[in-house]
Amino acid sequence: MSFAIKLAFAASALALAAQASAQVTFYEGEAFRGRAFSSARQVENFQRTGFNDLASSAIVDRGRWEVCEDARFEGRCVVLRPGNYESLRGMGMNNRISSMRPVRNHGRYDNEAPEPAMAPAYEFRRRPSERMFEAPVTSVHAVGGTPEQRCWMEHQQVAAPGRGDANVGGAIAGALLGGILGHQVGGGTGKDVATVGGAVAGGAIGANVGRDNTTMVDREVRRCETTANAQPAYWDVTYNYRGVDHHVQMSTAPGPTIAVNRNGEPRG
Repeated sequence: MSFAIKLAFAASALALAAQASAQVTFYEGEAFRGRAFSSARQVENFQRTGFNDLASSAIVDRGRWEVCEDARFEGRCVVLRPGNYESLRGMGMNNRISSMRPVRNHGRYDNEAPEPAMAPAYEFRRRPSERMFEAPVTSVHAVGGTPEQRCWMEHQQVAAPGRGDANVGGAIAGALLGGILGHQVGGGTGKDVATVGGAVAGGAIGANVGRDNTTMVDREVRRCETTANAQPAYWDVTYNYRGVDHHVQMSTAPGPTIAVNRNGEPRG
């Protein structure tokens, strides 16, 4: 065997090994729910798999993959890195993928998708070719979310700062009247003292006449109230599978049954 043929075989073996080490799984629904399709090699046309234009989320276990909206890797394409893509909507590929192929791991691509989530895959996601069973739901309890505070601004009339201006005219009149009345009390030095005291008291009383007419001004006042959160934080669900009760917390309300695998584990 010539060196060129050996080199060609080696290159083909490396390419096949690279494809075998890469794997991506697509899900019909967002958040890894619904039917799944998985492949470790390029797919030129999803029409042959029954999964054409159906993928809404994806999990890339290994390698990098270029997914395209048309068959034979044509049309708009996006490169997916390892990680969890809970939704393909943000990159414009929701229900649009028709072909896929692995690409070099360390290459630089202008059409690379945003950084995926690296958290563990959704525990309840359906595995490819996993047989499903329907388990009846026996009880559902909605657990309320954290109370919310609602605040707003409203116009309200409030008293102006201070007690209002003194009534100058009233003070003068009160002082004169008080002085006259004080002058009629006692005699000698006592009459003078009574006159001064009457003037002071009368002035004070007169100055306060009209001070109850408080000035009102328009102000914006902040009001707040705490209300219960109408949206439940999650649903506490009990279902029965083969005579055994199982419990699960779900982000959405379940139907009359839950899809489970043969071990009774829930699947989205």
